[in-house]
Amino acid sequence: MQQDPQRRSWYLGPLVVLTLLVGVLIGKGWERTGHATETYEELKTFSEVLSQIQKHYVEEVKSKDLVQGAIRGMLSTLDPHSAYMTPEMYKEVQVETKGEFGGVGIQIGIKDNRLAVIAPIEGTPAQRAGIKAGDFIVKVNEESTKDLTLMDAVQKMRGPKGSKVSLTVQRDGVPDPLVFALERDIIKIESVRTKVIDGNIAYVRLTQFQEASGRDLSKALKKFKEQKLQSTILDLRNNPGGLLTAAVEVSEQFVAPGKLIVYIKGRDGRKDEYLSRMKEAPEEFPLIVLVNEGSASASEIVAGALQDWGRAVIIGTTTFGKGSVQTILPLADGSGLRLTTAKYYTPKGRSIQSTGITPDIVVKLQPTVVAKAADKEKEGEAKPAAPHPAAKAPAAPPAGAKPGDEASAKGTPGEPSGEPSLDDDAQLQKAVELLKTWKIFKDLKPL
Repeated sequence: MQQDPQRRSWYLGPLVVLTLLVGVLIGKGWERTGHATETYEELKTFSEVLSQIQKHYVEEVKSKDLVQGAIRGMLSTLDPHSAYMTPEMYKEVQVETKGEFGGVGIQIGIKDNRLAVIAPIEGTPAQRAGIKAGDFIVKVNEESTKDLTLMDAVQKMRGPKGSKVSLTVQRDGVPDPLVFALERDIIKIESVRTKVIDGNIAYVRLTQFQEASGRDLSKALKKFKEQKLQSTILDLRNNPGGLLTAAVEVSEQFVAPGKLIVYIKGRDGRKDEYLSRMKEAPEEFPLIVLVNEGSASASEIVAGALQDWGRAVIIGTTTFGKGSVQTILPLADGSGLRLTTAKYYTPKGRSIQSTGITPDIVVKLQPTVVAKAADKEKEGEAKPAAPHPAAKAPAAPPAGAKPGDEASAKGTPGEPSGEPSLDDDAQLQKAVELLKTWKIFKDLKPL
C-alpha cells in the first residue's frame, strides 16, 4: 500500500527529544476479540492483588500509584521504547514540539539492556562536558539506572535551567566510571547546518529530523547549486532521528521520482510504502553520507535508502540499529501511551532493528584518551573528554548574540558552530579524499 508521507507522521527515535506525531491513533472502549474471556480472568486476578495490597501492605498506598506502576510494568515487558506517560509527561511531549526544553542535551536509548547515550546534542552541557555517543549511563544523581524505563530516565535528567544533575557514565575502554556534574540549560536544536569544505565541496550536517528539515535542506542544496559546487557530503553522525516524514523529504532530494524510500510493516503484515514525490529527477552529483554509532532511526532510513539505490557512498561506522516505529496514543485522563506499532524496512527489504546500517567504507576514529574517574580536578566531576569530531563545543558567542549566531572555533566567520575540521576528523578526511578521486576518474579520457 502506497502512503503519502505528508498524511501520516510517525516518530522513529528513542530520544530524549520526543516529537509530536501526526496521525495519532485514538482508541475508545474495549476491543472485542476471542481472548476477551481470558483477559477478564486475568483482570480479576489483578483486581484481587490490588485489593490485597491496599488492605495488608505495611504502609498506606494510593490506588493511582499502584495502577500506574502496574501499567509501567506491563509496558516494560514489551520493548524498551514502549512506555506510559503520566498527564504531566504527556503535556511535556507536546511542549517539546516547540523545539526547546530544559535539560542537559542527551539523546538516549536502550542498548544491550543498558541505558545508552545515542548522541549528545551539539552546544549543550552534556556535549561540552565530554559525554560521548556509546557511553552507558549507570547512575543519575547516585540512583542506579538498571531498572529505569526510558521515560523515567528522561524525567530525571530534565529540569529547569540552572539546576544541577550528576551522571555516572561507563565508557568502553575506560576501566573506572566517569562522573559528570552538569548544569541544565535550555536546549535548542538547529536541524540543518551548512558550509563549504576545501573550496568546492558542499557540506551539510543534519543534527535531527524535524518538520522543517526537508525544506531547509532544499534551500541549502539550491544555494550550493548556484555556487556551482559539484559534490556533497551529508553528515548524519550523532543524528538520533526524528520524524519519518522528514526522513522521506530528505531522501527524495537525492533519488529519482517514484522510487521507494522506506516501508513500514505492522503486526497485520500490511505495508505502508513511502515513495519519492519529487516532480523532477534530482541532479546526479557525487554524494557521500557520513554515519556512526550515534546515527539512529530516521538517519538510518536515509542512509539505507541512498545505499540501496546506489545513490551515495556511506562512510563511517555501523549505525545504532533502531528500526521500530512508536505511536503516541492519548488516554482519557490526559495521560498517554508511547507504543511500538511497526518496524521499518529499506527499499531492498532490510530491517535495521538491532543491526544498523553497515557503511560501504568503514572508517573508525582513533579512541580519545580520557581521564579515569580517580583522576579528577574537582570532587564529583570528571575531566571532560574531547568530544566527537562531529560534536565539538562551539566557541563562546559574543555578548548579546542570539542562538545560532556563534562562529566556529575553527574556520571562517559565519561557519556553523560545532562542525568538524579536516585536521582531526578521519571520516571527513576520507570523504573529501574520495570526492577528489571521484572527480579525477570522471575527468579521465580513454586514449
